[in-house]
Amino acid sequence: MIQLVETDRPYLVMGLLDADSIAYAIGELIRQAGGRVIYTVQNERLKRIFLDHSKQLSPEEHAALDIRFCDVTQPDEVAALFAGVGTLAGIVHSIAYANPRTCLGRELHTDAVADITLSYEISCVSLATVARHALPNLDGRGSLLALTFDTRHVYPHYNWMGVHKAALEALVRALARRHGRDGLRVNALSAGPLSTKAASKIPGFGQLSQLWQDASPLPWDPHSDRRAVAEAAAFLVGPLARKITGQVLTVDGGASIMGGPLLDFERAPAAGSPEQSIE
Repeated sequence: MIQLVETDRPYLVMGLLDADSIAYAIGELIRQAGGRVIYTVQNERLKRIFLDHSKQLSPEEHAALDIRFCDVTQPDEVAALFAGVGTLAGIVHSIAYANPRTCLGRELHTDAVADITLSYEISCVSLATVARHALPNLDGRGSLLALTFDTRHVYPHYNWMGVHKAALEALVRALARRHGRDGLRVNALSAGPLSTKAASKIPGFGQLSQLWQDASPLPWDPHSDRRAVAEAAAFLVGPLARKITGQVLTVDGGASIMGGPLLDFERAPAAGSPEQSIE
């Protein structure tokens, strides 16, 4: 029987914000596949604001969540986290941040170097911090997965986060080389735009999402396709990907390969319309 995830060791999903987040979609898919999930939230305040008042979780679902707190800019908190979670099968790093007023928007140039530096630390460097502290918990086998976004193209408004995602992908490759001898696989998953609380803070996110509607060969839904992303994430952190490391897997309906928007004849026929013939 093919097993998508391990059932004897838990998975750590870092960066939970609310029930709409990619982190929750991934953790829930792992749970449905038979795995056990531990989540991290940055702090108690964010948990109260975003998670405790979520109407999408029943009281029973909320009570069943195993939540730990960890601010990845604080090495002591990262060390304490891994000292308390025991042996792990894999880790999902779903953590990124950029001040939307200075690092995102219409203008790339900014004097807010401190904001750029903080964004780089959270969105990129923290992956290495996690890898270093997590090694004893992985018992010579396991995986670390980071979440990225298409770095082969430059998108409006994304600015410094695009730069940091490119650095993150380079770090994934560096960590894969460094930790192969430790039995740790390190990969990244590049997802198309998904409607989340974090995405809502990106200026022009609606326009970015529209680019996918115009270009994706496979129709892309920023709401329901969280499931497709979660399925790919579970594969990469699970035993079926045991010989995959240092890779970026793109799950975006194919939009990132396109040289411009789909033409009318390339689109799937609308519901109820006659099937188009292939000429």
